[in-house]
Formats: sequence, C-alpha cells, structure tokens
Amino acid sequence: MITLHQFQPAFGLPNASPFCMKLETWLRMAHLPYEAPLMTLSAMGKAPNGKMPYIVDGGKTVADSTFIVDYLKATYADPLDGWMNAEQRAVALAFQRLMEENLYWAVVYTRWFTPNGWEQTRTAFFASMPPPLRWLIPPLARRGMRKQMHGHGMGRHTEQDIYAIGQRDISALAEFLGGKRYFLGDLPCSLDATAYAFLANLLWVPIESPLKQHARQYPQLEAYCQRMRGQYYP
Repeated sequence: MITLHQFQPAFGLPNASPFCMKLETWLRMAHLPYEAPLMTLSAMGKAPNGKMPYIVDGGKTVADSTFIVDYLKATYADPLDGWMNAEQRAVALAFQRLMEENLYWAVVYTRWFTPNGWEQTRTAFFASMPPPLRWLIPPLARRGMRKQMHGHGMGRHTEQDIYAIGQRDISALAEFLGGKRYFLGDLPCSLDATAYAFLANLLWVPIESPLKQHARQYPQLEAYCQRMRGQYYP
C-alpha cells in the first residue's frame, strides 16, 4: 500500500498545497490505492528535503510530486499518458512548468504577503498547533517563504508586476483549455492532475486577489474544476 504523506486539508480543499493535491488527484485518476495518515510533526521531520508531499511504498521513500509520479509510472505502469504523442507531451510539460514554477509563486504572494491573505493562511496552517509553536512557527515560516520568493525572482518584483505575471499565466491556461473537457482534449492525462490542483487552489480558496478576480473572467476554468471534482472527488 502506498502511504502518502502530505499536509492536512485546508480552505475546504483536499489540500491547500497544490503539489500535494496534484499528487493525490493523480493517484485517484490512476486508480492506485493509497492511505494518507494524519500529518504529524514527526512525519514532517522525516520529509526528504523538508518538503511535502512524499510517499513510502514498500519501504522505499520518494519525494517531490513530479519524481513521485515518475516513480509510480515506472512501478505500476502509466494509465494516463500512454496515448499521448511527443508533441502533446511537450505541451503538457510546458504548462506544468508554467503552473509549478511561475504561477505558483504569484499565488504564494497572495497568501503569505497580503494582509488578508496572511491572516487567513496563518489561521488555516498554524492555528491547530499547540502553544508556543502556534506563535513561534508562523513568522519563521513566513520569513523562509519570503527568502524562497526572493531567490526564485518573483519576490523581487512589485505587487503590481507579480499580479500581471500571474494574470498572463491564467489567461494562457484559460485560452488553451477553451471548450475542451480536459486540457489535451477528450482524455485526461497527468497534466489535468496538476491543472486541477493549481486552479482549484486559486479559485476556491477564500482569499480575494486580482489573480482570483482575473481567473473568474474565464468560466471555462470554474467549469473544468467542477468536472474534475465531480469525477475524482465525488
């Protein structure tokens, strides 16, 4: 049995980490049985690279959502992407990178560094911690996130520029999806696990921002998330 270690649900989503939600969605799409025990500080301390998610499968520990998916494909076959040609795989990789390496950091800004976003994020992520951790961990985590954003480069921009970057990403996703059922057509693929996780974490988290307002201009994004939730999280 695959054991999935991830953050606990928050904001009414299966996971407030799009990387964790991506992996759990992929497992459901691939019909692979798994268990997801409640996260403990001990489990977090055992996470390779100090990040979630990671899995333990038959005594083997694998970290990073993309490497985990690659491992699962190699171990249990590839039920989702076998029909794709080389061009479709290239497009899927490009959109995955757009969401995971660029749009993600714009969304992080809305959660961690706007006053309303930080208030809700601090409550959702840290309120269940016992004192004094509940008071000590949030500012340390926020400081670490600020360093990561600065190192990535997104944190070096103004708020206006960050929103403009994220809005362009959202428009690209919406225009490419168009009226299709899934991102690459009539059949689901691994890209849909990523897209659903990132779009739901933008549209359905109760934090208002120019990014969320921009995404709401594209009804196909909301319709897509509703389809994915109905199919894989009934």
